Amino acid sequence: MSATNGTRQVQPAELQAYATTILSDAGLPSGDAALVAESLVEANLRGIDSHGVSRIPIYVERIARGLTNTRPDIRVVSERGGAVLVDGDNGMGQVVTQRAVELALERLPEHGTVSVAVRNSNHYGSGAYFARRAAAHDAAVFLYGNAPATMVAWGGRERFLGTNPYTFAVPGGSGEPIVLDMATSVVARGKIILAAQLGQDIPEGWAVDEAGRPTTNAEDALRGSVLPFGGPKGYGIAMMVEIMAAVLSGASSGPAVGDLYDELERPQDVGAFLTLTDLTAFQTPEAFGARMDGLIAAIKATAAVDGEVLMPGELEQRTAAVRQRDGIPVPDAVAAALEALAPSPFPGAAQRALVKETT
Repeated sequence: MSATNGTRQVQPAELQAYATTILSDAGLPSGDAALVAESLVEANLRGIDSHGVSRIPIYVERIARGLTNTRPDIRVVSERGGAVLVDGDNGMGQVVTQRAVELALERLPEHGTVSVAVRNSNHYGSGAYFARRAAAHDAAVFLYGNAPATMVAWGGRERFLGTNPYTFAVPGGSGEPIVLDMATSVVARGKIILAAQLGQDIPEGWAVDEAGRPTTNAEDALRGSVLPFGGPKGYGIAMMVEIMAAVLSGASSGPAVGDLYDELERPQDVGAFLTLTDLTAFQTPEAFGARMDGLIAAIKATAAVDGEVLMPGELEQRTAAVRQRDGIPVPDAVAAALEALAPSPFPGAAQRALVKETT
């Protein structure tokens, strides 16, 4: 296989089965392996390839080095009303975050709003995976997570904060849920990592090199720093996430967070903060759904600069529809890295060039 510009076109179910096998062989229990694989493939399906199966090799390496607990004792450390503190026992981030969602949903009918702070966890992948599922229970969902220091504080020259993603989801009336899932940097660092793996340049404005100069070289950007979106506004939101996900939860903060790729001698100790609000405490699901339909229709009726106005998450939903039908394009470099970990050849039909989708 070419390692430059070819792809493998793979059906989602086939890719998920392949990923599950790799993670299970690495030592994850079958159910946890399936959960992690499903979360990664769903990211690919929605076009968020930076948080998809390209993450599996580093997950496997960290497991092999004993840096991730494959059978964590995820426990409630303290609980007061609808406020819960959870220790993830250094488990896979997806496994720990899924447990936090389950704990919140169990308590939601009694408390109306439940907040779960998580410490001692790891990279949980795409927050949309968890938020979409929680929103299906008639809940408004906020999920924050801190990350290794890869971003300068506004006005600073040294890495201090992570890309600190936050996710919001809510039922979308008669349509798909509204999902906002974003990093507080101009771009998720995973996209720069993926560009480096594929030998591609990055757009100007994404990052600076070690000297603080703007760069389009992905390798130089990884040695340097990503930039907060919106300047001081993105920095302020990243700080908010750091406080809630790390300072409040008791997780590591700032440069003390273990880097997923570059620090292969210690756990990450990532933190997260999850809040679920029961929408039925305010309105019936039918009434809320009707109001959401009205809001969406009104926005869609506004004049667009080009094409149409999209709702948060709508582009990803359209990408998912295309890839569910046609398959997920996996770059040859990623396919080769996965094949090196698997007992069988990578599936899918070879393509000569990267698939470029239009939505």
